Amino acid sequence: MRTNNEVLIIGGGIIGICAAYYLQKSGWRVTLVERKTLGFGSSTGNAGLIVPSHFTPMAAPGVIAKGMKWMFNPESPFYIKPRLDRELLTWLWKFRGACNESQVKKAAPLLLKLHLESKKLYREMAELPGIEFGLATRGLLMLCNSESGWHELEKMTEKGRKIGLKSRMMSAPEVHEMDDSLQTSAKSGAYFPEDAHLDPGKFISEMSDFLRKKGVVIRTGVAATGFDLQNGRIRAVRTDCGEMRADQFVLAAGSFSPALARELRIKLPIQPAKGYSVTLHHPKNMPQTPLILEEAKVAVTPMGDKLRIAGTLEFSGLDYSINPRRVKAMLNAIPEYLPEVDLSGIDAIEPWAGLRPCSPDGLPFLGRSSRCENLIIAAGHAMIGVSLAPITGKIVADLINDREPGIDISALNVQRFG
Repeated sequence: MRTNNEVLIIGGGIIGICAAYYLQKSGWRVTLVERKTLGFGSSTGNAGLIVPSHFTPMAAPGVIAKGMKWMFNPESPFYIKPRLDRELLTWLWKFRGACNESQVKKAAPLLLKLHLESKKLYREMAELPGIEFGLATRGLLMLCNSESGWHELEKMTEKGRKIGLKSRMMSAPEVHEMDDSLQTSAKSGAYFPEDAHLDPGKFISEMSDFLRKKGVVIRTGVAATGFDLQNGRIRAVRTDCGEMRADQFVLAAGSFSPALARELRIKLPIQPAKGYSVTLHHPKNMPQTPLILEEAKVAVTPMGDKLRIAGTLEFSGLDYSINPRRVKAMLNAIPEYLPEVDLSGIDAIEPWAGLRPCSPDGLPFLGRSSRCENLIIAAGHAMIGVSLAPITGKIVADLINDREPGIDISALNVQRFG
């Protein structure tokens, strides 16, 4: 076991926290720096879903056609803010190229394996002394209100079964029977028993406190600005609080990773995709099973005595501003599926917005770059960062410790786009 070597992690989201956990566990002296507060980027206010059901990458056949209908409607589930942006246009071109069946067939088994391994690791972390982050393994219900939604779910469950994912289609009466707390007007749904959920904000808080007690140095309000690179190795990271040295480095800065990677002449085609959420406290008639409202693309997650409503995919750059129209469109979907959920007083609740880092092919970037032998990149997890965080952190530790991860991650190569 290593006892002297030091590793510096850039990024205090859920990926950085999990990498710190597994690196500290394997004997490294760990320092983590975050430019804002822990979980600021997209880790605290999201839906908190662990989703083996999301084995299909965002880049898939049919997505382009569906996106074209939505992309310029500011109230649609998917929206691109009109602007001249060369990096966005390049990203969209790469995304278009990745939307094919062969790409999905290659990615789906890998994503499913990563999701399932992550779920096992979450269970292990939930057993750490004094740790409680609301892990619940009730599965996930996807509800639909249309015939087209039913067919979409039917195709999804069939593809999932072919690669070993448990699921079943359900009629409206079967949905009610499975969760008697669920009062829904949905016509049908699909149930994924291997999914789970947690409270991501509690996870960040609990695990960061645990890591500090284990000796991990966590510094917030420290922004990385550049690198001291010599002979293919990083000697130090420059920050607005001075230079920080280490033996190994991890770049896990989410949507802010591309700008830092450019300092090392590494191309990371990641676009920030804004998502929104609203969290209700003590709502009446709250479901106990997490839901995806299929046609609206809205997630509804119970978190103890809270109910989180999350959704939308908005490409508007590194912009955290709240677009009220998008929040309203997301909330308008609730009565269409859950007419008994009490939304009174919701106008007084402050919405949350976070930036999900999206790669063109829907797969994260995970591994070393040939330009820097002592740098691991772990970024681009899009909407599945919570779900893949523990396995990502474990693989980061395996790579730094020169161990085989046990999972073929060649498809996640950080240089696959040049």
